[in-house]
Amino acid sequence: MTRAQFSVDGNVAVVTGASSGIGRAIAERFADDGVDVVLCSRKQGNVDPVAEAITESDRAGSALAIECDVTDREAVDALVEATVEEFGALDVLVNNAGASFMANFDDISENGWRTIVDINLTGTYQCLHAAGEQLKDGGGTVVNLSSVAGIQGAPFMSHYAAAKAGVNALTASLGFEWASEGVRVNGIAPGFVATKGVEEQMGISAGDVDRTKIDRRMGTVEEIADVAQFLASSASSYIVGQTLEVAGKPAIMEDPSV
Repeated sequence: MTRAQFSVDGNVAVVTGASSGIGRAIAERFADDGVDVVLCSRKQGNVDPVAEAITESDRAGSALAIECDVTDREAVDALVEATVEEFGALDVLVNNAGASFMANFDDISENGWRTIVDINLTGTYQCLHAAGEQLKDGGGTVVNLSSVAGIQGAPFMSHYAAAKAGVNALTASLGFEWASEGVRVNGIAPGFVATKGVEEQMGISAGDVDRTKIDRRMGTVEEIADVAQFLASSASSYIVGQTLEVAGKPAIMEDPSV
């Protein structure tokens, strides 16, 4: 049995929203396997420690931290240019930057709606549009981070759910368009993942999650990173334009008390 098809060694990847949580886990996983990673966040001070930790570790890949607001096209263009200048290519784009807040739909202002859609959906568009030429140059891969909210909806997060549904549709559409250009575009729709934000809201930390347990609805950032590496590798060569729902045990039983 060979594991070579799961390797992403030698690639150059950009991971947005990489200062913590899922983005950081993906960047670290890629670097473990020999990928040179460019990590971006809206604040340089948030992403510098992540890149420094990767560089100072014994990971095979190196890291570069860049401040970038994914809704700012000039900043995104600069991100792509800096990546190519530093590492000579851009092979993998992971669109992970995102944001949300909880609110009843009636209480979401136009500005609040626009902000969430801009970060989650338009930000994904900006990065894809800016990186397209580089990705097509060598037959790259794209991993868009979505959410189960974009598949099944999310009460009190309608703006976020709508934006992520847009990401899913963009993934399918661009997966078709860019296939002829040699670029594979796919997505991940995580369910509950034990990030700091989820811990604050639900009281469940990563240390509480037993990865060997099948009967659970809470995952870890490392489990999402596993799927991201799979989608970036040649092991997923027959997966194009798909959004994989990574959410643990299916919630298909109705609550009889409702």
